[in-house]
Amino acid sequence: MRSAIYKTLLLLTLATAVPLHAQNCALCYTQAAGSGSKLKAALKSGILILIFPPMGICTGLMVTAYKRRNRFHQDAVERDGDESKKSDLGW
Repeated sequence: MRSAIYKTLLLLTLATAVPLHAQNCALCYTQAAGSGSKLKAALKSGILILIFPPMGICTGLMVTAYKRRNRFHQDAVERDGDESKKSDLGW
């Protein structure tokens, strides 16, 4: 049953990938293609400015979450002083 669901999701993903990549703005493309070298450089730096801060924020959040992933569990084990609670909680 699960393999049928996965196959269906894969098929839907592959079927929608081409139309999603075709959604370019013709006006933006025309303006960028007809612009000078200064505007092209500004567009490239603008794209980098819009990409790297969100990537840095997401990376920072993921690193923080990874470092603190067992924080509450360790606090509970230290507070109870009993390692057998670990198996009772399903961890």
